[in-house]
Amino acid sequence: MRPGPTSARLILGVLPALPTVLAIAGTLVLFSIFPLLQGASALDAIGLIFKGAFGSSFAWQSTLLRAAPLMLTALCVALPAQVGLVVIGGEGALALGGLSAAVVPQCLPAGTSWLIAIPLMGIASIIAGGLWIGAVGAMRQLRGVNETISSLLMAYIAIAVFKHLVEGPLRDPASLNKPSTLPIPDALAIGSMPGLEMHWGLLWGVLACIAAWVFVRHSTQGFAMRIVGGNHRAARLVGLPVSKLALGACALGGGAAGLAGMFEVAAVQGSANASLLAGYGYSGILVAFAARQNPLAIIACAIMIGGIEASGSLLQRRLGLPDATTLVLQGLLFANLLAWEALGGRMAAWRVALQAIAETALPAQPEASHA
Repeated sequence: MRPGPTSARLILGVLPALPTVLAIAGTLVLFSIFPLLQGASALDAIGLIFKGAFGSSFAWQSTLLRAAPLMLTALCVALPAQVGLVVIGGEGALALGGLSAAVVPQCLPAGTSWLIAIPLMGIASIIAGGLWIGAVGAMRQLRGVNETISSLLMAYIAIAVFKHLVEGPLRDPASLNKPSTLPIPDALAIGSMPGLEMHWGLLWGVLACIAAWVFVRHSTQGFAMRIVGGNHRAARLVGLPVSKLALGACALGGGAAGLAGMFEVAAVQGSANASLLAGYGYSGILVAFAARQNPLAIIACAIMIGGIEASGSLLQRRLGLPDATTLVLQGLLFANLLAWEALGGRMAAWRVALQAIAETALPAQPEASHA
């Protein structure tokens, strides 16, 4: 029995999110084995994850605190993906962006207004992250270097440079036990949003995702990027500047990750130090894949992954599970996402079939009568 037009449209709307939903369901089934092996209840573990993520105002605060940088680092994966590139070097761009933001106040005259200093910090972090990931795109387009491998290696280099500068030339002499740069002046620290215990990085992360979605879905350049991502050869045949679009996508993604580093320095850490390397760049890869590279869906997926990370300490206290339990859950989710992604071609065929059913099942429109 063929579905009617309404059912076909409903299925058509749900179908893009189906791989992520199935991946989450499969992850929970597989994850339930892990606490059982540790002598704990699987249902209690899953319940505590939800409680640690969303069960109280403090849980929400911890979740959103982690979700803010995840939104921006996920864009470092999602934007290059629009042109068919798999870039996983957001951790390096975040580190260099945070370091650049920490250096800017040291180069400004004492007493510089925050209206000047904070935008300069943001611009410096965006440029640092954009240039670093832009170099990955340049190597791919100019020399044919695999962007996945090069972006990962570039992240290692960026982290090494970060540690060298923080522990060497840029180290604050007063930071004895934990090497760090000079602290950000209190006047330049980014505070909380009114009525909330969350810094402004969350709002900027949401706005960045919305702006990226509008750009990708409703702009000429975004449409051209998606054509390039669909078929490089066809894009070249129709005269699209493939290399420029690829470089632009990488630079925009790297700039977003660099901005995440700025907020971590100016709103959370107070200086550039080892705590900046918290793995947000790597978790952003999982967020982008869970969102299926959709900038708008990144917002919800970042909150989900941020909640999982925030619940780790509760699992350890209540059930005695290892602190790495949430990492196991994230690893299983990533593996399930890749497995269900393999069915993407078949689901695309289903989408085409449902689209045809929806169109053929519609009643014919009467022609307008002419006077």
